Amino acid sequence: MELWVRFLVLFLACLLPGLVESRIRHYKFNVVLKNTTRLCSTKPIVTINGRFPGPTLYAREDDTVLVKVTNHVKYNVSIHWHGVRQLRTGWADGPAYITQCPIPPGQSYVYNFTITGQRGTLLWHAHILWLRATVHGALVILPKRGVPYPFPAPHKEVNVILAEWWKSDTEAVINQALSSGIAPNVSDAHIINGHPGPVANCSSQGGFTLPVENGKTYLLRIINAALNEELFFKIAGHKLTIVEVDATYVKPFKTDTIVIAPGQTTNALITANQNSGKYLVAASPFMDSPIAVDNLTATATLDYSGTLATTPTTLTNPPPQNATQVANNFMNSLKSLNSKKFPAKVPLKIDHNLLFTVGLGINPCPTCKAGNGSRVVASVNNVTFVMPTTALLQAHVFNISGVFTTDFPGNPPNTFNFSGGPPANASMATINGTKLYRLAYNSTVQLVLQDTGTIAPENHPVHLHGFNFYAVGRGVGNYNPKKDPKKFNLVDPVERNTVGVPSGGWAAIRFQADNPGVWFLHCHLEVHTTWGLKMAFLVDNGKGPNESILPPPSDLPKC
Repeated sequence: MELWVRFLVLFLACLLPGLVESRIRHYKFNVVLKNTTRLCSTKPIVTINGRFPGPTLYAREDDTVLVKVTNHVKYNVSIHWHGVRQLRTGWADGPAYITQCPIPPGQSYVYNFTITGQRGTLLWHAHILWLRATVHGALVILPKRGVPYPFPAPHKEVNVILAEWWKSDTEAVINQALSSGIAPNVSDAHIINGHPGPVANCSSQGGFTLPVENGKTYLLRIINAALNEELFFKIAGHKLTIVEVDATYVKPFKTDTIVIAPGQTTNALITANQNSGKYLVAASPFMDSPIAVDNLTATATLDYSGTLATTPTTLTNPPPQNATQVANNFMNSLKSLNSKKFPAKVPLKIDHNLLFTVGLGINPCPTCKAGNGSRVVASVNNVTFVMPTTALLQAHVFNISGVFTTDFPGNPPNTFNFSGGPPANASMATINGTKLYRLAYNSTVQLVLQDTGTIAPENHPVHLHGFNFYAVGRGVGNYNPKKDPKKFNLVDPVERNTVGVPSGGWAAIRFQADNPGVWFLHCHLEVHTTWGLKMAFLVDNGKGPNESILPPPSDLPKC
């Protein structure tokens, strides 16, 4: 009988591989406070299961994941599974007041989604207020069983989560900034896997250690979970072979420095091929505009087995903070693998040709004394997004009127020298609104994101929920619709979910709207999101149930 059962399983595995391979994975996320000490200072932080960074969520391609999130803190909470497509399951995407009302204190919600056609490194994080400063972790999607990586199998895989640390309560930091009208205080340190490394004035502060064996190759799953800062990452004396970004395979290339924006992930192979010893790992800020950042470099140690504790560490110098060329060299090297198994399906016929300006502005604020009666805001096409009090997806599905409009402009309402200074003889004010841009199911979109220098040009990592897209072009200055498309890469452009719009420049992306629902587009610098640099696409249902959003779950939180 046992042999018969084995034969039946093998037969089904050959006949219906997806049926046997995929499984349901259950996780429990308890949102709790935890007293945590960094930089010789202790504060209570919001965590998942008391861990910082939070627990790693593991799954395989085609698995169904159920995460029961129970809120034990005073804040409303929601969790976003950053980069997961959420095909027809927008209810599980997580951004508060976009796809769901947040989970109130004392209540629970089960996020239920299937990971379809994706494998690689993503992240999960809180998607309300500034809670993701400490509520974040790795989301590792392994290939289907028996399916190899398209690169040499590593000896071991290691998650490397980059983030920021404030001594103060981050909610107090942003609330003070909003009431004053000016920018919030920058973080006090950058951290690698929760630790800044040795710092001045705090001798007890340690760092993360990555143990390696000589001759072995390791896969680093690098995640930028920082709130507001793009980062350089490098390891003294070692080259990194880049094999994946944002859970999509790329043509492998070697580099000594990566640049990674908040919300982005990078998988890199590193071979322990140097003399035994200790080697510095460094994460430092990238900012090529005159804007204040936390200039403290986070450090960790790559430690060869058998190295004496007294062995001095081989050091490395991080790139200059404004090393634009280093960043460009990295980003220009990224190309889709575009193999037979992993083709680059770039949309060639475009239904919607959109141009969105992204940048800052100034609006009146009589109570903002520090801002002299004004406050800094951010906008997309001069619209500062106003968060609703009813979730947009619920309003859409249940036909609740008065929550949003679908008149988001597909082009800038005012044309000026975008990448230059503020428009001549024009206001720097924006308009407020909860405006969405409507797309028919399966329509194709080209979206050019243009930075503006209204206050100061700045790099914006823009994240699109519900889709991957192809980054087909980028450049400095103003986008030229006649000349620039001729230089687009439509053969093997990198596929991502978060794209860096260069300071004083533009980035062009293409995607197919094959996922019905309401999907958030926003800058992943949390300060810019708070100020209003966000909008949403409303993608209509297609034909029949397989092209329509699923009904909402019974435990969906209420506003």
